Amino acid sequence: MIKKLLEISFRKDGEHSPLYQQLESQIIQLICRGILKPGQALPSSRSLAQSLQLNRKTVVATYEELNAQGWVETRERSGVYVSSHLPDTSARTIEENSKKLIRSQQPGYHQILKHPADVIAGTDRSMDVNTTGTRQHLYKIDDGFPDARIAPIEQLVREYRRLGKSRFTNQFLMYGPEHGSYRLRVELAKFLNRTRGMQITEKEVLITKGTQMAIYLAAQLLISPGDTVFVPEPGYFDANRTFQLAGGDLVFIPVDKDGMDVDMIEQFCKRKVPKLIYIIPHHHRPTTVTMSAERRMRLMNLACKYGFALLEDDYDFDYHFASNPLLPLATLDAAAHIIYVGSFCKSIAPGIRIGFMVAPEAVINESATIRKLIDRQGEQLLEEATAELLSNGEISRHIKKSYKIYQGRLDNTCRLLSERLEEYLTFERPDGGLAIWANYRKNISASMVASKALKLGLQISDGRNYFFQPNNTMSDSFVRIGYCSMDEAEMAQAIDIWSRSI
Repeated sequence: MIKKLLEISFRKDGEHSPLYQQLESQIIQLICRGILKPGQALPSSRSLAQSLQLNRKTVVATYEELNAQGWVETRERSGVYVSSHLPDTSARTIEENSKKLIRSQQPGYHQILKHPADVIAGTDRSMDVNTTGTRQHLYKIDDGFPDARIAPIEQLVREYRRLGKSRFTNQFLMYGPEHGSYRLRVELAKFLNRTRGMQITEKEVLITKGTQMAIYLAAQLLISPGDTVFVPEPGYFDANRTFQLAGGDLVFIPVDKDGMDVDMIEQFCKRKVPKLIYIIPHHHRPTTVTMSAERRMRLMNLACKYGFALLEDDYDFDYHFASNPLLPLATLDAAAHIIYVGSFCKSIAPGIRIGFMVAPEAVINESATIRKLIDRQGEQLLEEATAELLSNGEISRHIKKSYKIYQGRLDNTCRLLSERLEEYLTFERPDGGLAIWANYRKNISASMVASKALKLGLQISDGRNYFFQPNNTMSDSFVRIGYCSMDEAEMAQAIDIWSRSI
């Protein structure tokens, strides 16, 4: 039965991701839809390989990846089974929700969307609460940015110049679609389908100027004054400010090693159902933890049961070193409860303001209407140039190259922290992402260390933008260490200054 299901859903297609990733995605889909139950045996690698006409090594690699991510478990001398720790999902419930909510015919979204005319007007405020001073510094340990020096800027400029001289230049310099460049939306849909296992078209993609704009648009569409919004704590400060600006009442959900506490989410839902839950399941910001497979399934089940929307921020997908990056919830959600946002700012450079929103077509169209009110459109030449880099594989090659560089820099930074700051810091090596989450020992004050470090030529976080609730006693104890934007020698110098400042 299982082999027959996989034969139907599995397609060997050169336009998609590697075969073992395609098979991995299909098995996860069957688990999330309740077709494969917790504790259910999976076919042997030899049997499944023969059935799907694959090399056995491909199936073995798939099972190993699923085991690393917590979807399956291996029992000695018995075989591979769906993890018994996962919740049992009713396939019928998700199927019914899918019919109600999927794509542009989903009344569920229209019930919670505000009309564009009802958007709350807000004043422009600075979101930067992590400024430690204006003094010139020699080094900066940031919150987790890529190294812009290795970005494919020459290739981007080359395409920009070529487009600027083409017969279509005048077209690109005139007003264009508020949804973003058509070609970029097409290429981005292909890229997300290939790398994240999605099944979307350009109609379900909106181009934005970074993830923050996508979060703002989602907040303006979904949240009315007085609506409840669940957010992680610690969490992303700017997102919380955005939800408050839209009139949302924030409820803070703690984060542990497995991500947001879904038990607490379920308890709160019994008292008051939120309009929206904001989640960063992959490399949570700031703690870097990844939400477990069990919690992902339970959270999606709760979304189906209570009818709230999930805003999934996947700002940092590409760099996961313990296994392959976990598939987004948006890939697994058959009932289309999720708005998925991300960008190339962490893959290429923060100054390349190309972000995106993925959602049902009705949501995309209404988001585009709001986007037109605050920013008529993006920069078409930049978007067209980025589309070309996606099409010719330049961005994929850059991600592969930078992956190796950043993995080496993570090793180096962890070693330096252990050698020089072990007396003052505790931290765990992250499975991925562009930063390390650390806790000061001995009641050391993050703000005082940042102030002293600045005088010595190092800018480092003062810890103020991780916890949103006022007077949180932990806010002065943590620091997030971005390890990618400096090479090994620069990081050694920065940590030397940091050590002296303590």
